[in-house]
Amino acid sequence: MPLQRLVMLIFFLQPIAFGSWLPRIPDIQTRLGLGPADLAIALLGMPVGILLTLPFAGRFVSRIGGRATVIYGFAVFLAVVALPAFADSIVTLFAALAVVGVALSTLELGLNVEADRAEKITGLVIMSRCHGFWSLGIMAGSLIGAGAVALQLPAQWSIAVVALLVLPVALAASVRLPADATAPAAVSEGARAPFKLPSVALLGICAFTFGITMTEGAIADWSAVYLKEVLLAGGAVTGLGYSIFACLVAAGRFGGDHMKARFGAVAIARVCGCAALLGLLIVLLAPNTLTALVGFAAIGFGVSVGFPLAVTAAASLTDRPAAASVAILSFMALLGFLIGPPLIGFAGELWGLRVGLAVLLVPLAVSLAFTRMLAPSAEKGQADILADKAA
Repeated sequence: MPLQRLVMLIFFLQPIAFGSWLPRIPDIQTRLGLGPADLAIALLGMPVGILLTLPFAGRFVSRIGGRATVIYGFAVFLAVVALPAFADSIVTLFAALAVVGVALSTLELGLNVEADRAEKITGLVIMSRCHGFWSLGIMAGSLIGAGAVALQLPAQWSIAVVALLVLPVALAASVRLPADATAPAAVSEGARAPFKLPSVALLGICAFTFGITMTEGAIADWSAVYLKEVLLAGGAVTGLGYSIFACLVAAGRFGGDHMKARFGAVAIARVCGCAALLGLLIVLLAPNTLTALVGFAAIGFGVSVGFPLAVTAAASLTDRPAAASVAILSFMALLGFLIGPPLIGFAGELWGLRVGLAVLLVPLAVSLAFTRMLAPSAEKGQADILADKAA
């Protein structure tokens, strides 16, 4: 199998089990008797796990290489991903999500480092399509989770079974990744390198990405609850909001590499940013479930290419190794993904979920303002060359 397809397969497999958890959040909330604020506190577990991992994961990945990170990361992540469904209190739910956050962040970093390495090896732009396959994976997982809800299967065992089925396929694919011959040198240099603050360019790219992934995380955790509590949807319909959202994210990402080569990163990011804002307004003003689903679709397309564009932009900066820039960006993106849901929950407890979701208008507007940081520059010549080759 060609390297680029192998990496895309691994991106597809990674979020399936996690996606099957998302439609079960309302069930866990009901079973534990949690209000929006209580659920928000519990959901903080994943950001806490990210923060605990942040000081160490970059050097860890540099030490063992992206390939080994993906192999071991899959084994650990799929072993713990079902733990939140076994929680019997807000404390154990928080702790389980923190453990999942540690495993998820490390694995995600390894995936992005390997995707960037595959682009350099093959000379082909694949980052957006890799994340398109990630979106297909989480959409497939959310559909599996919605099906489990419809069949009234226990959340604990349905998620665990999905993880168990994915594990051997993921490991078989991961071990076929080529060894990174440069890893030992990178480790030696990285061990001696002093701490260096991110450049203004990298900070700007992170600011752009934060609002995008914050919206992704909020829709992932609250779309089902929103449809159930605000629009009174029932059964498997509550899981459709995220499934449709993820479908449009995937569609946008599959076309993202071609659109970038034709129109440029900044233009695409601005069009998509406007679509996300419009979609969010539709969801907030929706009088019924069908209208809200249209809004979720628009948000999905709107946030689709943001993170892949940001990864390529960060990796092409020359002030530090590409892996280090991607590590910083990946952690900021994951923090946005995981901090958004608790903020929505706190606001929803005070003013209702419509107002809670309206909080996302601010970070989306900030992301739109920072799209200019994706513009090609002398420092980003490598990304431009790859984009030309892809065209």
